[in-house]
Amino acid sequence: MKNPASPARTPGASVPPGGTLGVLGGGQLGRMFCHAAQARGYRVCVLDPLADGPAGAVADEQVLAAYDDPQGLDDLARRCSAVTTEFENVPARSLEHLERRLPVRPQAAAVAIAQDRLREKAYFVSCGVAVAPHAPILTPGDCEHLDPALFPGILKTARLGYDGKGQVTATGPAQLRAAWAELQCVPCILEKRMPLAGELSVLVARGADAKSCVFPVSENEHRAGILSVSILPARIDAAQAAQAQDIALRVAEGLGYVGVLCVELFALADGSLLVNEMAPRPHNSGHATIEACVSSQFDQQVRTLAGLPLGDTSLRSPAVMLNLLGDLWFDGQGQPRAPDFAAVMGVPGACLHLYGKAEARPGRKMGHVTVLGPRLDLALERARAVAAILHLALPASLAAPDRGS
Repeated sequence: MKNPASPARTPGASVPPGGTLGVLGGGQLGRMFCHAAQARGYRVCVLDPLADGPAGAVADEQVLAAYDDPQGLDDLARRCSAVTTEFENVPARSLEHLERRLPVRPQAAAVAIAQDRLREKAYFVSCGVAVAPHAPILTPGDCEHLDPALFPGILKTARLGYDGKGQVTATGPAQLRAAWAELQCVPCILEKRMPLAGELSVLVARGADAKSCVFPVSENEHRAGILSVSILPARIDAAQAAQAQDIALRVAEGLGYVGVLCVELFALADGSLLVNEMAPRPHNSGHATIEACVSSQFDQQVRTLAGLPLGDTSLRSPAVMLNLLGDLWFDGQGQPRAPDFAAVMGVPGACLHLYGKAEARPGRKMGHVTVLGPRLDLALERARAVAAILHLALPASLAAPDRGS
């Protein structure tokens, strides 16, 4: 028997356990939100056009509909007391549609800014936080007469780019014209390539009461544009960590944000920080918080959505998170290979998460392993053991000698 429709409520009221929370999106972030919400006694209804998605497989209910289907959105609103999103490309208009019926966290206005790199950069500048030098590329004329200091740069599509998609390197005006043509001449932004010492991210949780809390800073390394490893806490000094957290809080507060927000930053060789982008949802780099922090990023998403007090973001244990892509299911010749997850689970401190996706494909996020240790150097050592078992190419952050641990 279906759960009866959740009663309408006022924006300031909290949703008690037993109520139904809604999620737009059926991927692994929605799956982990379901687990966190159900652990708190909530039911979860997922709207997703796919019947076999990771979130729909564990949700209490699912609405099979496109993200811009008004009838599907109305069906979700009837079933739920509040709605969140698990990926940033849900149409902002769909969130606006739902906002007429019930609380939506994060708000459509905030998501709309995050969905457009040009609006996002302008917003960061308005907050007084530093960003990389950049220029809009909207017309053929924009490719000409640019400041030479912007090269070498990265041309990025203004919308719909993630995990390295929609990005092309440009070393000069001629390459920029070719790159823009390669990206189908859609609105883009050219960003100067900066001398990076590393990449960081900070997760912020902010409630409707304007109270906020921040997680420890994560140190990240990407391969082919996809997050490969996150180290929590980042191997940076206390002053830089505090600066990164302050920037993230400033970005969230300026938006009047409600929900969980990830702010990604570049750490430059001179020690300064630049904001790269924001994700209006939990983030891949925050998966380690499930085991490593008192309250995870997904628990905070439940709390902000249900109008509950924020949880404790304190670090319980240093951790290293390894992303598991579909490449692991194939050997060097492209032949199928079963990863030895039993051996992984035999590594002390290793916590395996698989997302329930039926088909492994190269580059597809299939799961992650979080490796804990009483000290960061021990967590790194154990993560190297996991990487060896899974034939993972070691990123520099794991292969290099430990620093600051």
